[in-house]
Amino acid sequence: MNDLFTWPALGSLTGASAATLLTANVVGGLLGPAGDKARKWIALGVALALSYLTAAFATDVGAEKWIIAFFNGLIIFSAALGINQLPPGNRQATQASPSRIAQGGEPRYIRSWV
Repeated sequence: MNDLFTWPALGSLTGASAATLLTANVVGGLLGPAGDKARKWIALGVALALSYLTAAFATDVGAEKWIIAFFNGLIIFSAALGINQLPPGNRQATQASPSRIAQGGEPRYIRSWV
């Protein structure tokens, strides 16, 4: 159980972006097809919340930590979203139908919501 999420792991970029992606996908999946548009906002909210929570526990910095926390939240959001998929020309087109066949002729189970 100690190998899963821990407080220090959530304070890292990797842990925070993984938690952001996981939360957005689970909540968006529970909402159904209408949740696809909400996932981006859920991810942004979780990323900013984790960043500000980490800043709240930082004791050795001044008031500028809140400004830095905002930008750190954007970094977490970008890492969770897979910012390397931008610009749109680098992304694969998605379709609302989950039965879409990928280029290799295989069913596409994971689709980008970016």
